Amino acid sequence: MKTKYWIIIIVLLALLFGGLYLVQRHNARASQVAEIWVDGTLFKRIDLSQVKEAYTLVVGDLEKGSNTILVEPGRIRVLEADCPDLLCEKQGWLPGGAGPIVCLPHKLIIRMGEE
Repeated sequence: MKTKYWIIIIVLLALLFGGLYLVQRHNARASQVAEIWVDGTLFKRIDLSQVKEAYTLVVGDLEKGSNTILVEPGRIRVLEADCPDLLCEKQGWLPGGAGPIVCLPHKLIIRMGEE
């Protein structure tokens, strides 16, 4: 009788951990899409899992200011900016940071989106 209970407990634990693994794997896949928003409008979506070589994007213009964004396989960051505080450069890489990358003077937000 005790063996029967242990088998049930092991099966339930295996199902629980299997479910948690699938949820975590799904969230990891979904978080590989970066969204670049400028002034409240979606500028570009980048599937970071599909990036094979590093490249840069310049967002903005000479009049209002610009940000140079570096995209590498699996991650994205602001490489250079001409805003006064340069906080967007200091925020580092996504994913891995504490939240989205924000440049208030240029109304730029880079965040992890959904597939």
